[in-house]
Amino acid sequence: MFLAHFGVALAAKKVAPKTSLGTLFIAGQLIDLLWPIFLLVGWEVVEIDKGNTAVTPLNFIYYPFTHSLLGCGVWAAAIYFVYKKIKLDERGAAILAGLVMSHWFLDVLSHRPDLPLYPGSDIYLGLGLWNFVGGTLFVEAGIFFGGLALYLQTTQLKDSRGKIVLWSFIVFICFIYLLNLLGPPPPSAEAIPIAGLAMWILIAWGYWIDRTRELRPGTTGSQG
Repeated sequence: MFLAHFGVALAAKKVAPKTSLGTLFIAGQLIDLLWPIFLLVGWEVVEIDKGNTAVTPLNFIYYPFTHSLLGCGVWAAAIYFVYKKIKLDERGAAILAGLVMSHWFLDVLSHRPDLPLYPGSDIYLGLGLWNFVGGTLFVEAGIFFGGLALYLQTTQLKDSRGKIVLWSFIVFICFIYLLNLLGPPPPSAEAIPIAGLAMWILIAWGYWIDRTRELRPGTTGSQG
């Protein structure tokens, strides 16, 4: 999943209006933001295996610290306590933790059985939606644009310039998604974490989007 994780984060603005969209993006993509770092230091392993699934050529050999159920739970707890400590917002912290966990369950839907329950587990989960390009596109687009609709219901433009910031993001992220889906595989496994770190651009874009918008009248809370 890629678009779907951003879609869930966009939708979360409805229930966490005080939390910036950039922060919601961090939570929704946290384990994929950490994963390139773990690849670079050699703690996790991925290989290129063209035809591994219909959607991705990546073979996720070993990634229990970011993508196991237990590992994801640890990162969810970490973001909960850090955000609660900094912002004194228990509701927002709980929603961020839920976003972190949502990533793992969406990955279970899409991956083949390669997601461990915990480091060292012999049990791997994955329902294999990535074996079906059409089904993957339907689910990803549905979650992303559904989340976008909820975000637009919750916020409104401060001025006309904000429209460009948001919709250029939508066009760009959809272009990147289709490029990854239809384009050639990465040139090497070493290039994967470098490309993965570029996702921080999308996180920064989320903060930019939220600064061009404000909560609609009747929405409780202020952004932060």
